[in-house]
Amino acid sequence: MTEQMETHFLGVDVGGTHLKIGLVDKNGTIIDFEKEDTTPFRDHPEGFGVAFIAGLEKYFQKYPHVEKVGIGLPGLISKDRTTPLEIPAIPSLNNFKLKEGLEKKYPGKEFFLENDAAAAAIGEFYFGKEDAADNFLFITMGTGIGSALVLDGQIFKGSRGNAMEMGHMLSKGNARLETLVGRRGILDIMERMIAAYPEKAGRLKETELGMHLLVATAREGNEVALMVFEEVGVILGSAIVSTVRILDVTEVHFGGGISAGLEFMMPALERTIRQYLTNYYNKDLKLKKATLENNAGTLGAAALCFMGSGL
Repeated sequence: MTEQMETHFLGVDVGGTHLKIGLVDKNGTIIDFEKEDTTPFRDHPEGFGVAFIAGLEKYFQKYPHVEKVGIGLPGLISKDRTTPLEIPAIPSLNNFKLKEGLEKKYPGKEFFLENDAAAAAIGEFYFGKEDAADNFLFITMGTGIGSALVLDGQIFKGSRGNAMEMGHMLSKGNARLETLVGRRGILDIMERMIAAYPEKAGRLKETELGMHLLVATAREGNEVALMVFEEVGVILGSAIVSTVRILDVTEVHFGGGISAGLEFMMPALERTIRQYLTNYYNKDLKLKKATLENNAGTLGAAALCFMGSGL
């Protein structure tokens, strides 16, 4: 049991619709995993934070030997990593003293809070299937666009704790990058392309649009699906050009659900990046798909325990 106490961590990936909770060992193996609907938390009369704190109790009963818990949150948090500040998907968490509440309820446990994209980057650093460099840009593509910079093996936080919000960079037509190529933005591109090229849309015309369908039809060679990924690649590539120029980083890792289609956006992505960067940047720049895939959020949250405890 002593060995377990030292080597098992709880990783909690907080999303707008679900919690993903994993029991993780020091090698990044998920020993047990649960996914929980957050509707009862969001509907709780005392708010999401109070319900979330109470809801962890069953996991501590199930895994009594766990002492360290990492929590990834979808938004801005205080520099001391105690308080969510702006969580668009869960507004009732804004300015809720989450770490204080957790420590009061569970005095024997340690809690480590982080932005979810930053947590996923740290997960890749510690648990990735390939050895990550000490410095890399991590971009997660899902409902929104999240990003983080790992600098000398640590998350770069900026002056107030929330650096690297690439999703909020102004892009084409002064729209935010996240608006253009987050999930909703990609669906908008699909609708526009289907309307413009109905003869090339194939089964996209008759079906409810979604990311799985987009990737599946791109695999089938559907011309409209490939055109959608082409546009996404150009838009995202332009943002990466600016970010690489500012950070002088040599590795970019892509994670999140939409990265399942990375192979189809990569030609336009790489072409755009290479076109607008000089040889100084291009000669060392590597663009990679993150290796943790669907487990990135949970493993990243668990990896926060490493960051905070010197393991």
